[in-house]
Amino acid sequence: MTVGSEKADFPVPSLATVQRSVKRDVLEGRVLEVASVGRGRVKAGRYDRVLAELKLERAGEGLAVVDTDPAAPPGPGSGKDATPPLRGGVRLFVPGARVVSTASVAAVVEVVGHMVAARGIGCVFGEPGVGKTVAVQQALHLLPDRVPVWWAVVGVKPGLPQMRASLLEALGLAAGSLAHRAQPADRVLGEALRRPGVLFLDDAQRLSPPLLDYLRLLWDEPGTAAALLLCGAGTERVIARAPALRSRVLTWNQVPGLGQKRLGETLALFHDVWEGVDPADVGWADATVARGNFRTWAKITSHVYALAKRGRDVGVDRALIEQACARLGPCP
Repeated sequence: MTVGSEKADFPVPSLATVQRSVKRDVLEGRVLEVASVGRGRVKAGRYDRVLAELKLERAGEGLAVVDTDPAAPPGPGSGKDATPPLRGGVRLFVPGARVVSTASVAAVVEVVGHMVAARGIGCVFGEPGVGKTVAVQQALHLLPDRVPVWWAVVGVKPGLPQMRASLLEALGLAAGSLAHRAQPADRVLGEALRRPGVLFLDDAQRLSPPLLDYLRLLWDEPGTAAALLLCGAGTERVIARAPALRSRVLTWNQVPGLGQKRLGETLALFHDVWEGVDPADVGWADATVARGNFRTWAKITSHVYALAKRGRDVGVDRALIEQACARLGPCP
């Protein structure tokens, strides 16, 4: 190869070699340095390899049980150190229940990992009770330990001061002295969000468009390195009314209900009481009562477990399942 009229004094790799090298580095989670980072920009540093370190399973494949004793969700201002008795307020209703990684859970794990690595904004939505919070909890639990997770509690119809207080508390900052002081609070929040990590807001459908726009302004600050994850039933409709934030959402993920195809297998992994139950009986309960809703199935499991423990050799059959479903009332 020649440059001008002189021969180059160093070997030049072929285009195929360059493409193979780039592909290898991308698959390994490396960042291709193509330009120097300017003043005020977020440097690509120790969080570059988040995706590579997640060791994700393929979302379309059936996965094994994730936790026999579910890990506690991250608490306000304490990363992953808090240990409340429930996983993000999600009740499984029955002793011995296990969190199962279904295909939809694996898909949420994948998109959350990408969102955190890209330091973007994501929205996880779906009908009430389909398992959105469980899926997000598992995704956050599988992040590398060095990635801080901040859990902000969204109140009912919060105002801006309440919103600031929730964010300050989640980030471990002085919420009491700053919540009603707009400029100091915003400055402190902006500085805290320069640290790579993920801020999770569940029940984000409670936020008004002005509050969503406030979040957008925080994330528009130069140097913001944190990811923002919004979750809740109807959150996608609320965000649609805040077009400035909507245009900045990197990832949208809708969590569906439990599929009929592997429902029996999923329930057997969820609790031992479903092992060996006739798939036709499970299908009947899903078609007539549960309709793929994870929370409803958790309640049915609780009643099936209680009825099966009344005496010895009580089998789980159609009659017992019907009795369990009847306890859910007319609107399960």
